[in-house]
Amino acid sequence: MTELRYLDFDYSEDTEGHGTFDAMASTVPARTHEVLAEIAQVLAWADATFPDARGALDDGAAWDFDLQQTREAPELDTVTFSLSGTEDFCAALRERFGLD
Repeated sequence: MTELRYLDFDYSEDTEGHGTFDAMASTVPARTHEVLAEIAQVLAWADATFPDARGALDDGAAWDFDLQQTREAPELDTVTFSLSGTEDFCAALRERFGLD
């Protein structure tokens, strides 16, 4: 299991059984690369575990994500990351990263 230092996910589910993990991290700009590195690690796992399965869930894909980065002030960056997937994807993500 890989420990995540910056990403603390909230989970929600829609009526079709798709789950979404949402995380937001605010850091000083000098630390933003660490947040982005964690996100890259999660995305690399998703791509390796569910290859060629990224896309719109409504079209039958297994997973997809959204990433936004903003500078709130000269001394604060905020990164929001949403990762959505099928029931199987969400179960595997929970197991790999110890998410409850």
